[in-house]
Amino acid sequence: MAAEKVVVIGSGFGGLGAACRLASKGYDVTMLEKRDKLGGRGYVYEQNGFKFDGGPTVITAPFMFDDIFTAAGKKREDYVEFVRCDPFYRIFDHNGRSFDYTDDVDFNVSQIKERNPKDMDGYRRFLATTKPIFQKGFVELADQPFLQFTDMLKVAPDLIKMQSYLSVYKYAMQFIEDDFLRQCFSFHPLLIGGNPFDSPSIYAMIHYLEKEWGVWFAMGGTGALVRAMGQLFEDVGGTIHTEADVAEITVDENRTANGVTLATGEHFEADHVVCNADVAYTYSTLLKKQKKRKYTQRKLERTRYSMSLFVIYFGTKRRYTDTGLRHHNIILGKRYKHLLEDIFKKKIVADDFSLYLHMPTYTDPSLAPDGCENFYVLSPVPHLGSGTDWEEFAPIYKERILEFLEENYLPDLRENIIAEHYIDPLHFRDTLNSWQGSAFSIEPTLTQSAWFRPHNKSEEFENLYFVGASTHPGAGLPGVLSSSIIAERLISGDAYKQELEIV
Repeated sequence: MAAEKVVVIGSGFGGLGAACRLASKGYDVTMLEKRDKLGGRGYVYEQNGFKFDGGPTVITAPFMFDDIFTAAGKKREDYVEFVRCDPFYRIFDHNGRSFDYTDDVDFNVSQIKERNPKDMDGYRRFLATTKPIFQKGFVELADQPFLQFTDMLKVAPDLIKMQSYLSVYKYAMQFIEDDFLRQCFSFHPLLIGGNPFDSPSIYAMIHYLEKEWGVWFAMGGTGALVRAMGQLFEDVGGTIHTEADVAEITVDENRTANGVTLATGEHFEADHVVCNADVAYTYSTLLKKQKKRKYTQRKLERTRYSMSLFVIYFGTKRRYTDTGLRHHNIILGKRYKHLLEDIFKKKIVADDFSLYLHMPTYTDPSLAPDGCENFYVLSPVPHLGSGTDWEEFAPIYKERILEFLEENYLPDLRENIIAEHYIDPLHFRDTLNSWQGSAFSIEPTLTQSAWFRPHNKSEEFENLYFVGASTHPGAGLPGVLSSSIIAERLISGDAYKQELEIV
C-alpha cells in the first residue's frame, strides 16, 4: 500500500520539525519553500565572507531538537553541535551598567545584591513560583492540541491558580522591587512577540524553561541547524523543492484539502497539507477562493498581531571582544512601559529604543572572516498598522541605531563596517508573508492563547494542519517545535493516546 502523501508549505522550524517527524513515520513528505533555501525566519544572508542568521538565535529546550533526530534513528550531534551560552544574556540599563543572567541561582542573586539587596529573597520566591507555571504551561500543555472549548475549561482552574489574569510584568512586580530588575525578569514575552504588560503570566514560564535547560547556540549559526534538519529530512526520504511559491491550497467539494498548486501552475496532490505559513495569510490568500465560516476577512483584521522588527545585520573589519559585550546582549532604554505602549498600542516609531544586540562571533568566530566581528541589532517596532513609510524611513532609522551603538558600545563602528544588510516590516509582509508585517504573527494575549489561538487542525477545512508561530502554542523555538509534534500526532492518530498518558 502506497504511503500517504503529505505536503508541507514552508520550511521554518515548525515545518521542518513536522516534515522530519512525519517522514520518519513513513509518510511520503514533500516540502515546498518559496525562497532559494530553507529556514523561513531562520534564513541565512551571506555577504563579504560573513554569515548572518536571520533569526532565531536563542535555542532553548535543546532536547526538542534531539527528539526529532532520535525519532529518525539518528543523533543530533552527528549533524550539528550545540554549545551553551554563559551568561544567557548580558542586560544593560540605560546608563550602560550591565547585569548578567544565567541558570546559576546563586550567581543571579549575587548580581541582584549589587543592584538592590532587598530583591534577593524576592527573586528566589519568583523563581520558585515559575516552576509550577512551567510544569503546567510547558510540560503538560504545550504539545496538547486544544481543539475543543472543553479543553480550555479543563485547565481554567489551573490558569486562575497561576494568576494568568496578571501580565508577566505585574506578576514579576509582586516579587521584585527594583524597576530595572523587573524588566530583566519580565522581558521574555518580547522574544515571542508579546508585550510584557499584556502577555499573561503563564509566559513567565520562559524564565524557568531557560533555567531548566539553558540557552544554547548552534555552531555554524542557526543556519547550520536549518541545514542539519534539511539533511535529516532528505536522509529519511523527504523531498525538498525550493523556489516553490505556493499560490493555492486546493480543496474538494467536501471542504477537504487535497493538494497545493504553485504560482507556476504545478500541482502537488496530498492526503494531508501541513501549513507553516502565517495563518492569516493562508486563509486570506492561499484559500481565497474558498468561503470561510470563521476566519473571515473581518476576523483576521480584528485580530491583534505582534510587533514587527527592524534588524540590521553588519560585519566589521575589527573585533569588539574588548568592549564588555557578550553573545546575547539586551540594551534597555530609559523608558520601558511607555516605549512598549508606543510600539504595541499607539503604533508609533519612537525616537528612543531598546535593542537586542547579537554577537555570534563571541562564541563562533567562523561566522566572519579572520579578525572580523559579526553582529545583528534588532529593534522592536510597530507592525504596518502604524502607517510608517519604511521605504523612506528605514535608512534614517538605521543610521539612528548605528549612531547610538557607536556612541555607547561599539567605538568607530561606522568606519569599520564592511558588510551590511537590513530588514524592516515590509520584509516580514512581502517576503515572509506575515500579516501586517508582524514578526511573530498573532500577539500572545490571554484571549489569543491556547484554544483561543488558531488551532493546529483547521476549523474550516479537513486534512489541513498548521504549525509555526501563528498557531498554538505560539512563537519561539519550543513553541513552534511543539506545534510540529501536535500536527504529527493529529495526522498519525497518536494525539488521543498521548493525552491519556498525561492524564
